[in-house]
Amino acid sequence: MRLPGDPATAAPATPAAEPTAAERVRSALAAAHSMTVVIDGVHHEVRHLDGSDVLGRLHLHPAAPAAGQDPAEAPDERPAIRLEFTDIAPTPVRDRVRARVTVLGRLLTPYADEHSAPGTSTSVEYSQAVLETSDGTAYIGLEELDRAWPDPLAPYEAGMLTHLLDDHPELVTLLLRLVRPAPAATVLRALPLALDRYGITLRLEERRGHRDVRLPFPSPLDDVEQSGAQIQALLSAARRRSHRNTLPA
Repeated sequence: MRLPGDPATAAPATPAAEPTAAERVRSALAAAHSMTVVIDGVHHEVRHLDGSDVLGRLHLHPAAPAAGQDPAEAPDERPAIRLEFTDIAPTPVRDRVRARVTVLGRLLTPYADEHSAPGTSTSVEYSQAVLETSDGTAYIGLEELDRAWPDPLAPYEAGMLTHLLDDHPELVTLLLRLVRPAPAATVLRALPLALDRYGITLRLEERRGHRDVRLPFPSPLDDVEQSGAQIQALLSAARRRSHRNTLPA
């Protein structure tokens, strides 16, 4: 499996308006600081991942049924493994859980935990990854996961969003000029919810419930260094719209 940041295989830009399910899984794994590992029903809490991509510790292999045996009749003695991740918004929005990711498989080698020697890895026969969001549940196979790339902003998203909210809240208000249909008077507050290579998502909270609005960048970015220009492009568009709204009819 490719590792993020490999200069020899840079991720190509795509015209998609938002990340695919596989990209969201890869991004959640790349930015994770903790996870729950469940091996044959026994839970292990793993913390201090330091934002390093979990897939750098795992070798994922496609499932191969035993030769000459009916898989339905041949019990699999290998330990089942489940990796659980929770994607939590870095800003104090309502309902901060943005997604839950589960990677399912069976152990081919002993599990290498956070206390293992550097360079130790674990081989897993991959079953599937499951992405659960407010939009529903998606199931990702190994080929799809292998083709996907973690978002280049994933390791920096939390810091960028908290900086925007804490130090430049007026820019969040300005971005509301781009929301269509325009926010209703019942909106109590607007907070940045997510940031990825395709755009920024704001959560508009009302007294009862909320809605999320996505503001796409002019074009997807391929590197975190491009994020400043893309955000400025959105802000410039919001200022132009604000200026038009102040012109006399």
